[in-house]
Amino acid sequence: MGEEKRECSGPMEAGERFIDVNGLQVHCRSLGSGGPVLLFLHGSFLSMRSWRLVFEPLAERCSVIAIDRPAFGCTGRPLPVPEKPNPYSPEGQADLVAALLEKLGHRQAVLVGNSTGGTIALLAAIRHPGKVSGLVLADAMVYSGYATSEFPPWLYPLLKAAAPLGGAFARVMIGAAFNRLHRTFWHDPSMPGKELLAAYRRDMMQGSWGRAFWELLLSSHNLGLEARLGGIDVPVLVMTGDHDRMVKPAETLRLSGALPNAVLKVVPECGHLPQEEKPEIFAETLGAFLENHFT
Repeated sequence: MGEEKRECSGPMEAGERFIDVNGLQVHCRSLGSGGPVLLFLHGSFLSMRSWRLVFEPLAERCSVIAIDRPAFGCTGRPLPVPEKPNPYSPEGQADLVAALLEKLGHRQAVLVGNSTGGTIALLAAIRHPGKVSGLVLADAMVYSGYATSEFPPWLYPLLKAAAPLGGAFARVMIGAAFNRLHRTFWHDPSMPGKELLAAYRRDMMQGSWGRAFWELLLSSHNLGLEARLGGIDVPVLVMTGDHDRMVKPAETLRLSGALPNAVLKVVPECGHLPQEEKPEIFAETLGAFLENHFT
């Protein structure tokens, strides 16, 4: 894939490392042993940092894994190779989940996804049902946004040809909108604080990040998830912040009704990131879900 060397800023935390998965250098952190295996998938413009407030508490009772998804954080940002799987595509990311679990020696995992990470978790459950024992979908995009957006077919070749310029364009536009976008993730108007916002900017804006995001954008398409939800037969916890401005709570309520084995939790006074804005409620609700279905 023409992989570039990846380096995280600052010292690595316990359990943090890079794992080669089919030639992609995946930035991963794993803690805990025994109990169910949880694999955390963050949303767009975020990183594994998004799980920092719930990761270690849950590691006391579970085996927990978090990764930086392709195009984000410290995971490698190679250029896609023609006729090989595209690591930035939704399908490529879902397949990466299954391959990573295989690499780590885990037969199955409960996938915990927030926002577009929830989209990838759902797709992984559809493409690799034997690898997914359960789902936790926090403000997941299913009926709008990443899961349904696509360009007209005639436009893709033009955008692909313009990829070098597109990468530069992405750097300028995302750089200008980044702070404002992150503030829409929160219900609390004082968040995110300057230090957290700066940390997320560092996580995102390293290496060839503009070009990587452009490739992710080019590979997105309508996934048609709605028609396939009825075939997901594992236990599912569906969560939403009651003030989410990115994925309307009504969409999450709709999702909980469409999944055969789903339970719903509405988190009060919370936006798009319940694991960050209300970590105690998030961890408690997830813990109860695991006790009901995996003990």
